[in-house]
Amino acid sequence: MDSMSALLDRSRAAGAFILRSVLSAPWAMRIEDDAPLTVLVLTQGRAWIVPDDGDPVLVEPGDVVLLRGPGHRYTVADDPLSEIDVVIDRQQNPSYRPGVQWKFLTELGVRTWGNEPEGSTLMLTGTYQVQGEVSETLLCLLPSIVVVPLDESSEPLVRLLADEIARDRAGQETVLDRLLDLLLIGAVRTWFSDPAHDSGWFRAQDDPVVGPALRLLHDDPAHPWTISALASRVGVSRATFARRFTDLVGRPPMAYLVEWRLKLAADLLRETRQTLGAVASAAGYGTPFALSAAFRRERGESPRDYRSRMARHEDGGVPSTRP
Repeated sequence: MDSMSALLDRSRAAGAFILRSVLSAPWAMRIEDDAPLTVLVLTQGRAWIVPDDGDPVLVEPGDVVLLRGPGHRYTVADDPLSEIDVVIDRQQNPSYRPGVQWKFLTELGVRTWGNEPEGSTLMLTGTYQVQGEVSETLLCLLPSIVVVPLDESSEPLVRLLADEIARDRAGQETVLDRLLDLLLIGAVRTWFSDPAHDSGWFRAQDDPVVGPALRLLHDDPAHPWTISALASRVGVSRATFARRFTDLVGRPPMAYLVEWRLKLAADLLRETRQTLGAVASAAGYGTPFALSAAFRRERGESPRDYRSRMARHEDGGVPSTRP
């Protein structure tokens, strides 16, 4: 498995908040949900993304927008100067300014809302509610706002997503989640393949030395890898391998492996009820003690404390900020 596949495989929607908005100007939505990731597709009309920490970004029909959070709040509007009509909080609840009341347009579909059924702007939005450690690796390689045009492979997905949003059938949430995932994958691949967004990490996937080594690490993170073993498998000297890996990936091979193992362990602790021993084995640590020592050294807390903190956060108890 190449690095992008490994990361995207962990970036899966699960009960994502998906909505179609039908809007007539003037309109403006303030987004304060602090979601890890939002995918926005404009199918009709135009809109502006106005981030708190940057310049306004124009979105045209056919654009796919990735909005990375948490901590990157923004406004979506027909014009950067439009007065804010509604604020969306962390529970996806709207708060309106006096005199404004958008509504769910049930005549247009079960997940459709807006300020005018005949509005000239049509926007599809999918919000990822939970972010794993592994998917965070991918998101951190992206700017806070990514805008890419729809490619030929994604256009049918958008049409299908628009149709499926309006339906309410058995298994509908899963269908919408997977369509959202495919749109995300297409947008990420398009963005990284643009020479203007040159990334050593992305180029490493096709490197004849580093690419195979990354696949070995991702396919079998529990193997007792060493620099010598990896260099032997890809057919170069130890020194050449270490230098080339570090230059492209941005960190030495063993440091990358430790980070990958601990992120896998963190995701397992958060997503499953596996024992600490089972998590340690899956992540490449022979014993729970070895995992705990590495976790404390790199993250400043024990695996058990991390699991408890994440459980409280997902129950709405406390923020998930790392200590």
